[in-house]
Parts: sequence; C-alpha cells; structure tokens
Amino acid sequence: MKEYQILKNIEKHISLSDFEKEYFISAISIKEIKKKSLLLRQGQFCKHLYFVESGSLRAFNINEGGKESTIMFAVQDWWVTDMYSFAKQQPALLSIEAIHDCRLIEINFQALEALYLKIPKLERLFRILFQNAYIREQLRILNNISLTTEERYHKFVEKYPQIVDKITQKQIASYLGVTPEFLSSVKKK
Repeated sequence: MKEYQILKNIEKHISLSDFEKEYFISAISIKEIKKKSLLLRQGQFCKHLYFVESGSLRAFNINEGGKESTIMFAVQDWWVTDMYSFAKQQPALLSIEAIHDCRLIEINFQALEALYLKIPKLERLFRILFQNAYIREQLRILNNISLTTEERYHKFVEKYPQIVDKITQKQIASYLGVTPEFLSSVKKK
C-alpha cells in the first residue's frame, strides 16, 4: 500500500487495520491548488474536510463592513474546513485561501458519513480532532481577552513557526485582531 501522510496523522490517535486503511484511502481524493486560490468562498456550501499534505492555508471572514478577520491558519499535517458549513450543510461563514501552493487530501461529507458506518473507530478519531480544535479555539479566545498583543504575537510565532516569515503582516494582524501598523510597533519592541 502506498504511504500516505494522512495515515500517519490518523495513527497518532487510532490504529487502523490494513483493510481499514485501504477502505479509507478509497474514500479520499487529492486536490492541488495554487497560491492565492480560494478553496472555499464565504457563502458557498462547504462539502469537504481537508487534510494539508503540503503548503498552507488561511481561513478568514469578511464582515458586512468589509473588515477581514483571519480565524486560523492550516499548515502541513493539519486539518481545515468551515466546520459550521460542513457539519450543518449551511452556507460557509469563512473563505479558505491558499497562502502557498497546496496539496490537500479531501473527504466529502457523504463519504465521511459512510466511513463512520464502515469503520466506527473513525468517529472516535474525528471526535478527538474536533475536541482538540475546540480546545485550541477556547484557548485562543482566552488569550485574546487576557494577554497583551505582544504576548499574543509571541504565542502566534510559537504556534506557526513554519509560516510566520512567509505571510504578510496584514494577515498576522488580522489573526491577532489589531491593525498592521499596531503590530509593526509591537514587533519593534
């Protein structure tokens, strides 16, 4: 069987038999997108969950006033989607854009539901992944209300060392909830 990075990611949480691995691989597809391409546009229906084999993406929202807020970045070996849209089958709250050329593994909603029935332990995997995502977001909210911008910036650098020098100051500022000019003054300290 061909070696897939996604299987190594799964094996961090659960063990699959060779049959289960083969069945899982049969349900996924590869998607390659170029830098600055939109994987998902806010308002569309999100039909896929993505695993990042290579490259990096950012998920962001644009409010009615046109202000852009970066919600998360996804780097190699991470999962990304608009969870609200994917799980509820409602219009996306987020856009997802490639920061760099990306190679992704995608699983569509119906295939994932079928996988849960055929390989029940995959429900455990995705419960763990979704719990971890919830914890990450809860900690981010707590950091946003209790830490200074400088402390939040340093946490960002720790969390995303592989992309911090490859994304724009505007994107980092958007993630931190400050203006690029304010971020510039923080970085100079």
